[in-house]
Amino acid sequence: MADGLTSLKALCGLRTAPPLSGSEQAALREQLQEAMSPCEWFTIGVMAPSAEAAVAALRACEQALGWEPLELDPSGEALASIEGPVFLKGNQNNGRFLVRREGGLGEGLLITGHSAVTPEAEDTWGPLPLTFFGQSDG
Repeated sequence: MADGLTSLKALCGLRTAPPLSGSEQAALREQLQEAMSPCEWFTIGVMAPSAEAAVAALRACEQALGWEPLELDPSGEALASIEGPVFLKGNQNNGRFLVRREGGLGEGLLITGHSAVTPEAEDTWGPLPLTFFGQSDG
């Protein structure tokens, strides 16, 4: 199954992100860039063990992909008050993200591309490991 992990399609439907070798990550990064290129904007979902880990994964993704940093939605709960597993939902269209408590999820990043110009390019990719875009644990 190792060579199956070099395909974005192999990740589709997994509950949690699998561990990936460096070569698997490189192959998936290349495919992801190609798949994302026709899209105009993105949403991101982060399933993480804590709000801190979710925001760190979001920030690493933004930095790696050259995205403008999203702002915490003021209607959401303060990050410091959220304990335990979370789901972060970020939306480039409105420039904001929310974090909510969410038990029973796996871990990983889900990126969805959106395109009014090329709707057939729209898709969701992942789950990718929380460290896929290079941030360290902690």
